[in-house]
Amino acid sequence: MPAFLDISYVTKSYPTPSGPAVIVQDFHLALRQGEFATLIGHSGCGKSTVLAMVAGLSEPTSGGVILSGKEIAGPGPDRGVVFQSPCLLPWLTALDNVLLGVNRVYPRATKAERRELAGYYLDLVGLGDALHKKPGELSQGMRQRVGLARAFALAPKMLLLDEPFGMLDSLTRYELQDVLLELWSRDQKTALMVTHDVDEALFLSDRIVMMTDGPAATVGEILEVPFPRPRHRKALLESAGYYVLRERLISFLEERSHLRPAAPPAITPKNPNGLRHASGTAVA
Repeated sequence: MPAFLDISYVTKSYPTPSGPAVIVQDFHLALRQGEFATLIGHSGCGKSTVLAMVAGLSEPTSGGVILSGKEIAGPGPDRGVVFQSPCLLPWLTALDNVLLGVNRVYPRATKAERRELAGYYLDLVGLGDALHKKPGELSQGMRQRVGLARAFALAPKMLLLDEPFGMLDSLTRYELQDVLLELWSRDQKTALMVTHDVDEALFLSDRIVMMTDGPAATVGEILEVPFPRPRHRKALLESAGYYVLRERLISFLEERSHLRPAAPPAITPKNPNGLRHASGTAVA
């Protein structure tokens, strides 16, 4: 079965007076449809660079990204993106901020239908009583709830999350992790998240992709997270296996993130689309 998302040996570099600055090199990852994967690594290792290439906000220097059989060539509503800062327009209400995307994705729906859809997702994230409040009247956590509602309301093929809870206090972060899992569990959209929080990665993910340090960062190790869903934080923290996996992640970050892995599998010649694929690549 082909991968739903195939990040095919992408490299991202920028020209400098002393030569190309390589941020990410030969990064390869294949995701199944419905999988929740997380990129983790030290600051500056290229996690957000990879996510930006999947979002279509940054073009790979080489390699390519294929989503649901189509090469990504720019941003689009088939990918819902949630940033660390929710990026709301301050002069619009929470409802109108969500409607910005809904109006584009559902142009043939009536105005009432679009407002009902936006209100539905705001209600799901706990903002049913704050539809008409502007961002300045909302807490940071509430603004991020609007960001989550906006992404899910687009009915995207894939969800991309760039440290969505990184600016929040611990209690609010835990609450929104639960909100995210509740939304995600409804139709299990394929999701790729960036985080530097080991516990967040273990709580949310099916697989955790550990990136090596930059420059020329790449996939170091991939950890399968075996805990069944639905997940409950208390039960997870009481599991002995949780701390084994946690220690493995911390050990990688502390001891091995600066080491590049062994040479990748042999790469076949470029296909007609100009993308490079590993011979016999299968979705893990």
